[in-house]
Amino acid sequence: MATAHEPCAIVGFGQTKHKKRRDDLSLPGLVREAAERALDDAGMTWSDIEAVVIGKAPDPFEGVMMPELSLADALAAVGKPMMRVHTAGSVGGSTSIVASSLIMGRRHQRVLTVAYEKQSEGNAQWGLAGGRSGGMGAGGIFAPWMRSYIRGSGAPEHIGWKVAVKDRLNAVKNPYAHLQLPDITIEKVKESPMLWEPIHFLESCPSSDGAAAMVLTDEEGGRAASKPPAWVLGTAMRSELGSFPGRDTVRPQAGVECAEMLYKEVGITNPREQIDVAELYVPFSWYEPMWLEGHDIAGPGEGWKMVDSGETEITGSFPVNPSGGVLSSNPIGASGMLRFGEAAQQVRGQAGEHQVPGAKVALAQAYGGAAQYFAMWVVSSELQPSLS
Repeated sequence: MATAHEPCAIVGFGQTKHKKRRDDLSLPGLVREAAERALDDAGMTWSDIEAVVIGKAPDPFEGVMMPELSLADALAAVGKPMMRVHTAGSVGGSTSIVASSLIMGRRHQRVLTVAYEKQSEGNAQWGLAGGRSGGMGAGGIFAPWMRSYIRGSGAPEHIGWKVAVKDRLNAVKNPYAHLQLPDITIEKVKESPMLWEPIHFLESCPSSDGAAAMVLTDEEGGRAASKPPAWVLGTAMRSELGSFPGRDTVRPQAGVECAEMLYKEVGITNPREQIDVAELYVPFSWYEPMWLEGHDIAGPGEGWKMVDSGETEITGSFPVNPSGGVLSSNPIGASGMLRFGEAAQQVRGQAGEHQVPGAKVALAQAYGGAAQYFAMWVVSSELQPSLS
């Protein structure tokens, strides 16, 4: 795989500890906790960092405008270049990609990137509704599209329940997952209240406080790292309007093109065979089979069959969200970076109890808005892996 840019390596990853609400930390303390863990993982100090890239969901979520200014002190960024990224719920992924571009473009050698949300200090429902009373929120928007997928694919209703159980049991192996439900079962998911048909309460993501951080560096820094690095093989971002006549809301074109662009850059021709593990943005259980098809990992009507056969289990042939995913931790602004960082941890061999044995190539994906913003990357344990 020929590259015209400087290789980029993830050498540090950190996130806030298991706790759905973080009343013990201020907002600056929340981001600093994740950043300190990433720096410790990388074996670096604040003085090693040349630039900071920060991301979060819309400012109305907490009611703090331009947080990149007030958080500069907490992130030791005073006097350093500091950039803010915002692309709705996909922002954690987009922020990761922007940070990697500063390395690939040879602008900096060591970059800290942080994404967060502190929803206990804001009103996510108000933010999602644009401040209008009676807003139906994300679940109300996405529910008809999930129902369209079910109707079009012929998927049985237990598929969503299986995804919910899988991800929540995976989360039990992850000490950083905010929602721990070791006794979850198919029956409990089925019997939980219906929030937005077809989504039951236990098929929906939580609302969390949390932050994620990564330290990225160049080839020299990656090779000198004390722990195995994750090499960024390729990145892609695509977006489309949230509403227009004839829009395919089940398989958005921007998501299709984002995956196509990424696979072409990396040299992936058969993602199901060439990717060892995937961290996909699944805030509602039915989006696992939908994104498997939407990103050409499975053919039309085949995504739910992968779930049903157990292929997406942590022990399956194509593990999806071994960390527990968004269904178990959802600090909205950080959720995408958690997917990107967890994918990196897999190929670094640093994922702990939720490590997929032998994972060498990992896919991470985040989406946002009305399923209109997409960010993806592929990372590997080798700078130039053989994908044949």
